[in-house]
Amino acid sequence: MAFSFLVREAGRVHVCGHRGYSLHYPENTLPAFEAAKAAGATTVEIDVVLTADGEPIILHDLTVDRTTNGHGFAADLSLEQIRGLDAGTLFPSAFAGTKIPTVAEALDWAKADNMGVVLEIKEAERPDMAVDQVTALLRSTGTLDRVIVIGFDHVMLKRAVERHPDLRTEAITHARHADLVGVLKACRASSVSIELDMFHPNDAKALHEAGFSNRVHVPRPDVLAEYWRGGRDPLPDLVQWIADGLIDTISGDDVPFIAMLVKRAGRAG
Repeated sequence: MAFSFLVREAGRVHVCGHRGYSLHYPENTLPAFEAAKAAGATTVEIDVVLTADGEPIILHDLTVDRTTNGHGFAADLSLEQIRGLDAGTLFPSAFAGTKIPTVAEALDWAKADNMGVVLEIKEAERPDMAVDQVTALLRSTGTLDRVIVIGFDHVMLKRAVERHPDLRTEAITHARHADLVGVLKACRASSVSIELDMFHPNDAKALHEAGFSNRVHVPRPDVLAEYWRGGRDPLPDLVQWIADGLIDTISGDDVPFIAMLVKRAGRAG
């Protein structure tokens, strides 16, 4: 059976490690993905850009400056140069030498560990090429059934599905749309990514009735603490929505925290 991102088919609400367990591990690296699974994740969200020689790699920014000891745009560096960088440089010495992984390596890991992958196209200069390269890898690694390709660029997502009808896509939104189902139909996506403060249970019901899934991104506890200090707590409603099967995937940086919410709601599967 194909990996399903719909709660009614999966029999559980997925826990998604945002860039892996990025709160305590080098983001978008294999150690972060492995730690996410160990902490309860069933999926990981990764970001994809292309190297100068067209290799899809896992990197959130267009440049390597923030997360490695290197400098410059990934699009100007060869895969060999990228592989020479240290992505663990901002973390304890145990992570020294951590590499930026290729998408192929991440897909092989996901298949071996029975994990789902939420793959965001971050490539800005050659997005269609990135989609085509990624789709070719999904087919060659036999992982097309466990990956959903996401992006902010809904036009790019529509083109992706037009070229690759077997590709599942998810549209990222940072607003509550008047017709969310219509938004997904317009770009031919099968799922939507929503921030917690833009989630509404009526929208989730409409999405499920139309056959679409959703992924809700939850802030870290230190961000939620501002609500708690002010006598407000969004968690009871969130846990109830999870329990009611209105949310298909919960995403966040603090994997044990979001895994706890799913477990509390009785939706861990």
